[in-house]
Amino acid sequence: MNIIILSDTHGLLRPAVLEILQSADAILHAGDINSQAVVDKLSSFAPLYVVRGNNDKEWAAAIPHDLTVTLEGIRFYMVHNKKDIPAGLDGVDVVVFGHSHKYSEEQRGSVLWLNPGSCGPRRFHQEITLMQAQVSRGFIRVEKIVIPHEVP
Repeated sequence: MNIIILSDTHGLLRPAVLEILQSADAILHAGDINSQAVVDKLSSFAPLYVVRGNNDKEWAAAIPHDLTVTLEGIRFYMVHNKKDIPAGLDGVDVVVFGHSHKYSEEQRGSVLWLNPGSCGPRRFHQEITLMQAQVSRGFIRVEKIVIPHEVP
């Protein structure tokens, strides 16, 4: 299963991101979507699992703050801000979060912690990134994807 993991699109789906999404079997979005149009576009590619970010206001009231989903034997816990991850979180294999716009991939004990960074508007001179995860029978392999940014 090919899972595309992204966050902090802030209303922008770049052409390079749309191209990558064409191969998705599932999409995980860790919040700061900024519009229903982005949700609709993402869900046109593959099943979409999404959480609400701090910039997702009234329009996103029905989107959950956090979400747990199991795909191909891997249990994912999703939340926008790492600070909102509950202490003593048990029974998950992967934690997906966003908010900082900084890519990170860290193994903590038996749990893989993933922040795909941001593939929306470039901020804070950060890279424009997302993740592609191959998941099969309880195993996961993650790849960082860097989207080239236009130089003004």
